[in-house]
Amino acid sequence: MNIHEYQAKALLKDFGAPVAEGVPVFAADEAEAAAKKLPGPLYVVKSQIHAGGRGKGKFKELSADAKGGVRLSGSVEEVVGNTKEMLGNTLVTKQTGPAGKQVNRLYIEDGADIDRELYLSILVDRTVGRPAFVVSTEGGMDIEAVAEETPEKILTLAIDPETGVTAADSAKLCDALELQGEARSDGETLFPILYKAFTEKDMSLLEVNPLIVMENGRLRVLDAKVSFDGNALFRHPDIVELRDVTEEDEKEIEASKHDLAYVALDGNIGCMVNGAGLAMATMDIIKLYGAEPANFLDVGGGATTEKVTAAFKIITADPAVEGILVNIFGGIMRCDVIAEGVVTAVKEVGLKVPLVVRLEGTNVEKGKKIINESGLNVIAADDLDDAAKKIVKAVKGA
Repeated sequence: MNIHEYQAKALLKDFGAPVAEGVPVFAADEAEAAAKKLPGPLYVVKSQIHAGGRGKGKFKELSADAKGGVRLSGSVEEVVGNTKEMLGNTLVTKQTGPAGKQVNRLYIEDGADIDRELYLSILVDRTVGRPAFVVSTEGGMDIEAVAEETPEKILTLAIDPETGVTAADSAKLCDALELQGEARSDGETLFPILYKAFTEKDMSLLEVNPLIVMENGRLRVLDAKVSFDGNALFRHPDIVELRDVTEEDEKEIEASKHDLAYVALDGNIGCMVNGAGLAMATMDIIKLYGAEPANFLDVGGGATTEKVTAAFKIITADPAVEGILVNIFGGIMRCDVIAEGVVTAVKEVGLKVPLVVRLEGTNVEKGKKIINESGLNVIAADDLDDAAKKIVKAVKGA
């Protein structure tokens, strides 16, 4: 689960991280009062959407030379003008795709005199099975570009969960970020704070880009992106309350109601699979044969007929789907349950696109019989390779 920048900063501030004063705004008539609560005279008006690249983004409704989704303002009046121009319009960034996202809330923040911009994040390094800091002196830009062009400027430092961030760890991070004087002292305080927030709140990602050294020599968290492990949200009702469903795909929201692992993608072949590994393999082989998956959907090992029906409805609700591949290997999951769910769903919502079904494993013959006797126009497949070829051919032929 993702949250907005202003929510992330409020959370980090509660742990003791240095952040600027700021006020979220949900309506244009709130802007003046919000700005007057801040010290000034420099303000920053930030679009709050779940996507990066806001500063370089463009609003669909505005002219091409209009400012982006993050704007400096030198007066309260300028804050109000920017708010009126940004709020309610659609911001397109490199991460939103061409459709963009409507800006429904802004964050008006006190400005900062920046000396240097740094990069810092914490994530789970699965190669060592530990949380790890990723830091670089090249802040304010895409860390992917830094990794590709100047990888020597990035330090990845895994943290021992039993000790947390030690003095030696802090020293390595400070050295990598070239922190001196008060900034170094601030770093030695900040790194354990961020690690504590990451672990205690079950975050999957904490990214500060940029972490700045101000002209007065102090550190400040200038931007914050936080994602949480959805499997741990039951432990954090306070975090659940921060969820903004307007930023999420409607199909993903519906899937979460049925405990389905679903992620919307940009392709045209809908996938329903049991098991994350098999789902990834299914998407890979679809791409291998020249098409693109429309989703990742794992119905899990213990899905019921009702759950499978819901999954099928979610897939067919996507107007981009031109074909569907059901790929089930029945271990815990029974093939007859999948078959019953598919038949039930098709009878309820209809079938307007090609459907390829590959079943293997527990009760496979029962499952095939249910499909064969359903009267559905289904293309049967013997294995994954055969299934992928058939669905791609069916879609391209259509």
